[in-house]
Amino acid sequence: MQIEGKNQVVEAIKNEMTINKILIDKNFASRKDDVINLARKNQLKIDFLPKKILDEKSITGHHQGYIAETVDFEYCSVNDIISNCKNEAFVVLLDGIEDPHNLGAIIRTCECAGVDGIIIPKMRSCQVNETVVRTSAGAISNMKIARVANLKTAIDQLKENGLWVYACELGGEDIYSQNLTGPIAVVVGSEGNGIKQSLRTYCDGIVTLPLKGSVNSLNASVSAGIVIYEILRQRENQKK
Repeated sequence: MQIEGKNQVVEAIKNEMTINKILIDKNFASRKDDVINLARKNQLKIDFLPKKILDEKSITGHHQGYIAETVDFEYCSVNDIISNCKNEAFVVLLDGIEDPHNLGAIIRTCECAGVDGIIIPKMRSCQVNETVVRTSAGAISNMKIARVANLKTAIDQLKENGLWVYACELGGEDIYSQNLTGPIAVVVGSEGNGIKQSLRTYCDGIVTLPLKGSVNSLNASVSAGIVIYEILRQRENQKK
């Protein structure tokens, strides 16, 4: 897998991702450069190449003169996420998110909001790739992500560890009237199909975003952002 862009490569180095080598525009070799200094400090191999070659190797087209060649993204287990949880656990599960831009944006939001981890299914779901890494703007280096065969099994694990699990879907209780404090996990579905019925009924409750216009759904990453920050807002108010 490749990580492209200055900030993304810096985050990958700082978070000790396994990097085989870093490709850098040879025009940067003679100047003071944060990436070069950080790579040398961590004893990483650097290849200085012409920009034309970097352009050819680039997958995203936005390398900015920096490409890190890494091993494939290392997923964790659900137990790793549970062990990583703070006093008030906060986990996000994604059901059927297939657009890498949506997945990357959700990862970025989760990291900014202090979510403990994300759980995605192995089937019918986007996996972590170069587009996801770039869209996350480096946040993926700080986020634990578990890939599971069955989301129901993951929900069982979360419930056994004291988390309440809510589906974010139409037909539930208005999110602004629901108490979302305490250890919590939220399930977000795709724009087209939402959350599978079998999974909705498996959750402790359903929360719904009020829609005042004629369109009956929001972009998945937008919905996730609103829900995540409503939970954060309620937690902050509880501390006052």
